[in-house]
Amino acid sequence: MLARPYRLTRGSDYRLVVRRGSRCGGARVITSVLATGENRAARFGFIISKQVGTAVVRNTVRRRLKAVCAEALPRVPEGTDVVIRALPASSSATFADLRADVDRCLSRLAPATVSA
Repeated sequence: MLARPYRLTRGSDYRLVVRRGSRCGGARVITSVLATGENRAARFGFIISKQVGTAVVRNTVRRRLKAVCAEALPRVPEGTDVVIRALPASSSATFADLRADVDRCLSRLAPATVSA
């Protein structure tokens, strides 16, 4: 699980990352990364729309993405904000598929990260 200090909570932070951050798309998720240069831990945010599925499906996808990001946290540089938007195909994706997509995008967008 991803503790509160590692999560984006304000809408203005989400907008900033999505609008100004680097973007990497895949079949299941779109990842936006913004290096803020601040001296704090990396933060993650998740956007899961109703197009993904019912509330049960959306919550399952959100929990899987949070677990993936908790694993990736040590590899993401300090001061980095990451927003992951789940696409409808993520509803049928396995945990390994989601992890592969997120790891690929993080390694591509954040060169200072160590690949898994």
